Amino acid sequence: MPTPIHGYGRGVAEDENSSFRTVLVAVIANAGIAVAKVVAALLTGSASMWAEAAHSVADTGNEVLLFVGLRKSARGPDAERPFGYGQERYFWAFLAALGIFLVGGTLSIGEGIRSLLLPEPVESLWVGVAVLLVATVFEAYSWHTARKQLKQDAAERQRSMREHLARASDPSATTVFLEDTAALVGLAVALAALLLHAWTGWATWDAIGSIFIGVLLIVVAFLLARRSKSLLLEESAPDDVVEPIRQRVAAADWVGEPATVHAVYVGPSSLLVNIRLTPDQRHRDEPAAALIGQVDRLRAELLDDPAIAQVTITVTGADQGAVAASQ
Repeated sequence: MPTPIHGYGRGVAEDENSSFRTVLVAVIANAGIAVAKVVAALLTGSASMWAEAAHSVADTGNEVLLFVGLRKSARGPDAERPFGYGQERYFWAFLAALGIFLVGGTLSIGEGIRSLLLPEPVESLWVGVAVLLVATVFEAYSWHTARKQLKQDAAERQRSMREHLARASDPSATTVFLEDTAALVGLAVALAALLLHAWTGWATWDAIGSIFIGVLLIVVAFLLARRSKSLLLEESAPDDVVEPIRQRVAAADWVGEPATVHAVYVGPSSLLVNIRLTPDQRHRDEPAAALIGQVDRLRAELLDDPAIAQVTITVTGADQGAVAASQ
């Protein structure tokens, strides 16, 4: 069996288990944090605390959407969806990004503006501080879980973390990681704003903190929505995924001119591959049955790779159109 494409040797099932664990940890952590922040916001009256409460409620809802996407995308191919349901995950991740924007970002900015217009004193300061510190611990654990998965995936694909965040075909861990990164920054801002408000008596600190958290969430939502959109529109797989397939095709002793290889994701770690090639001079005049046999063997070898869901191979003559195809 040929060596799998970098990072896909574990198989789709193991990748899905890692994503499931990451999302489940995030849902549990953020649900508990959201309840605590809402209680603290009611007790303190802090705009930044309300912004953080909205943030955690949004995160919890969004991670539930990711969980729904994970479950729906696990179904195998059928007559209606011959390439499976992998793109369900992209759709639900896109909805999660919209949720971050609408629930987290706009509500946080709105609460900041309300605090500017109608400032209120901070009450029960230390309750708010305690909740923010405990929330930081839970968010850090969720962030660490997502980062651990992303680092493992990046190492297997021989990418840096930054490259993998931009190229990953599974949006689940990326969404949790970016949400939790924004949450940790937001917690630090909320804590600073809460303390400055209490020490100076100037409510604008709190309002600024709330607006900053909202803007941060909108930026994260834009990044996540852009990536989900690219995957939904079947963006070409990156070069570090396509090149090993091209090399494998070129290694066949009957393939002549450099083959054209296109690949798109039809789900996380699941590729639809289209190949156009020309036989070398020695095999160009072989009977059609022999040439079709060569094509079928190459296609079977490629389909042995767990990352490849379907392959279409078109064979052309040196100066003419397609003469044979296998799919």
